[in-house]
Amino acid sequence: MATTDFIAAIELSSSKISGIAGKKNSDGSIQVLAYSREDAASFIHKGVIYNIDKTAQALTSIINKLESQLNNSVAKVYVGISGQSLRTVRNVVSRELEEEGIISQELVDGICDENLEIPLVDMNVLDVAPQEYKIDNNLQADPVGVAGKHITGQFLNIIARSSLKKNLEHSFEQARIEIADLYIAPVALANAVLTESEMRSGCALVDFGAETTTISIYKNNILRFLSVLPLGGSSITHDITTLQMEEEEAEQLKVKYGDVLYEEEDTETPATCALEDGRNIELGALNNIIEARVEEILANVWNQLQLSGYEDKLLSGVILTGGGANLKNLEEAFRKRSKTDKIKTAKFVHQTIHGYNDVLKRDSMQNTLLGLLIAGNDNCCLLEVKQPRPNISENINTATPVDMFDNDEALKAQEAAARAAKAQRDKEEKERKELERKEKEDRKKKKKEGPGWFEKTFNKLSNEIFSDDDMQ
Repeated sequence: MATTDFIAAIELSSSKISGIAGKKNSDGSIQVLAYSREDAASFIHKGVIYNIDKTAQALTSIINKLESQLNNSVAKVYVGISGQSLRTVRNVVSRELEEEGIISQELVDGICDENLEIPLVDMNVLDVAPQEYKIDNNLQADPVGVAGKHITGQFLNIIARSSLKKNLEHSFEQARIEIADLYIAPVALANAVLTESEMRSGCALVDFGAETTTISIYKNNILRFLSVLPLGGSSITHDITTLQMEEEEAEQLKVKYGDVLYEEEDTETPATCALEDGRNIELGALNNIIEARVEEILANVWNQLQLSGYEDKLLSGVILTGGGANLKNLEEAFRKRSKTDKIKTAKFVHQTIHGYNDVLKRDSMQNTLLGLLIAGNDNCCLLEVKQPRPNISENINTATPVDMFDNDEALKAQEAAARAAKAQRDKEEKERKELERKEKEDRKKKKKEGPGWFEKTFNKLSNEIFSDDDMQ
């Protein structure tokens, strides 16, 4: 049976492109109806699209698979945007009033528009997270209607390289897929994973992705800081390949044996793991590589928290998520690095998910995709608009025709003028044909009567002048 009511979303990450379709139930849960994914490692790096053609092909494949599972067409999709260049910059816009008065909506709109004029080199403002407004010496979340003489708007602009959004939009245009809305992927993830209490009291969400690690900081339910590090789980996997193996096998070893705080047991022979080629590698050597890279990533995360200025204001601590957050003892390693006790891992979104649980609830890797699905509101199904059919049965037994122009004097006048013009044309055509007929009869009559006196006399003189004898 075809599904005609659903929300569709697509996430473009460094390792994969994922598509999902589902519907929101009345109890707040999410019913996943379709899911699909395509490998993207060869044409998307650190969240940036480098090959538009291959991206468009992958998007087309995902939509086709979703439509096959839904048994219906997808009209549009919600899309998440992220990438290495994604970050936030603060901006302040002030206005001084001539005299104390009431802050109007027009004044606030003018301040917001001026904020967008912030000079950026090769960067675009993707979204704006309004902070508080300072009126005189008081902070206000909503300044409209407040009395004051001086207003200062504080803004947090989410920016990224121009090519990030441009290449994404070109890929969807080439695949002929309409974008319902473009969401900042880390923001959609935070809304799905963090609780209102955590956002209000202050927390940092650290998303360990494949090639990037994203840090988002919230305080008083407002985004305060966002930064993306060009390091992730794939960096660890790539380091393991130095032990002379393929990345696929290195990834398997990382997931199965990886331990950030690995300690060798007191045994005569060190613990080892077997490779596909028959070699054995000591777990100590493997985890030394993992620990070194993780230490680098965590040091950079802590550095970003300090740069934000909120490292001592996070009452709810640090929340880890993403596929890389599943490394053994990662929480404890971060506690040692940051001297912060409140660290936990958020593996699932708040909403109850029905369907595809084996895929979507595995290793926190689909939380961003689910966040995009939760953020969407409009029906993404392609609904054909059917024209209403006329009710023929009502007029089957009608004996008299209906005058369409009965209640429209202008149309009736036009109809009368048209009839008069046609009658005049018919009359002129009839008179022309009658005249031609008379002329034809006159020619026939003259031909029967023979030549006249002048014609006879002319013929006689011509014969006498040009007779055969004279010619001789």
